[in-house]
Amino acid sequence: MKTIPNFAQLEANHRKLIEKTNKPLSLFNGIYQRYENPVVTNAHAPLEWRYDLNPETNPNGLERIGINATFNPGAIKWNGKYLLAVRVEGNDRKSFFGIAESPNGIDNFEFWEKPIALPQYGEPDTNVYDMRLTEHEDGWIYGIFCTERKDKERLEDTTAAVANAGIVRTKDLQNWERLPDLISNSGQQRNVLMHPEFVDGKYALYTRPQDGFIEVGKGGGIGLGYIKDMANPVLEDETIINHKAYHTIYEMKNGQGPAPIKTEEGWLHLAHGVRNTAGGLRYTLYMFMTDLNDLSKVIYQPAGYFMAPNYEETVGDVPNVLFVNGWIKDEDGKVFIYYASSDTRCHVAVSSVDRLVDYAKNTPKDNFTSASSVNEIIDLVDRNKAYGNSKS
Repeated sequence: MKTIPNFAQLEANHRKLIEKTNKPLSLFNGIYQRYENPVVTNAHAPLEWRYDLNPETNPNGLERIGINATFNPGAIKWNGKYLLAVRVEGNDRKSFFGIAESPNGIDNFEFWEKPIALPQYGEPDTNVYDMRLTEHEDGWIYGIFCTERKDKERLEDTTAAVANAGIVRTKDLQNWERLPDLISNSGQQRNVLMHPEFVDGKYALYTRPQDGFIEVGKGGGIGLGYIKDMANPVLEDETIINHKAYHTIYEMKNGQGPAPIKTEEGWLHLAHGVRNTAGGLRYTLYMFMTDLNDLSKVIYQPAGYFMAPNYEETVGDVPNVLFVNGWIKDEDGKVFIYYASSDTRCHVAVSSVDRLVDYAKNTPKDNFTSASSVNEIIDLVDRNKAYGNSKS
């Protein structure tokens, strides 16, 4: 059978990329272990998504559909495999979701045959992105994602858009049922996801209400609200449980990442925070914990960021960004954190429930002044005098 020019080389290079072993980096801060290679890149996209393999219709072997980036993956352990619901962005700027599967969670991620064909609800989605997956105790896996449509009240502004939470559910990650979009009192909603357990018989959702498409306005923060029936997803009793704060890594915006992990000490949360700099917006990741019986009560929140872009991760389509909306807790307590850098590629960092709880509980909280930060260091130096070689 004839093939397009250079197909054998394309296929060999693609297999080599997918099967490349990923190794931990030598630097380790005791909290999490980064890995050498991204786990999913645009080059991981199947050749069948990008090339017309018929030599009669593609005699020059041209790439027909370009893939620009793969980032912001939701994550779930399913039938013993590590699955990522990856945001795949084409060269046309339209995003969609594809499932990438790995046997071990750190390498050999390979996309399923076809991307997810999302059912539509009402006005078609112009763009969809950042799906968070939650395996709920009701037996469904819920995928909540951002659906973007044109702002019809500002037709003259071609950049004006409206963001809301689109909702789907599935029992096999292949057949998806579209539910109505979230109904809330906020002008726009982003970074919405579902808590994995019922709360007083209701579905609990983490939200980020905002006034505009980009700007959160006078509101913002990580919200918590409740829905009685997912077939009629009216959000009630929404309150902010994690606020923005001046001169912090989350002074401009913050949003919940993946669904929290339940521990004996409380619920572990991973979120992103945004601050403005002379070089533009900087996105980093931070952690906090909430009470087991009162999701609205923050019991621990370390100061500063949990993870920030290293030098290589600062480079990409949208520089200086780390974003997370997926992690997986294994049966042995190991935690795989799937994050994206600079809206370009997906990475993994590995930790454990014990290490993350230790970090959240015992890292000093933010007291919001330089003097208090210095006092924390001096206190640590004084306590360390009994150990190791301390300077007099």
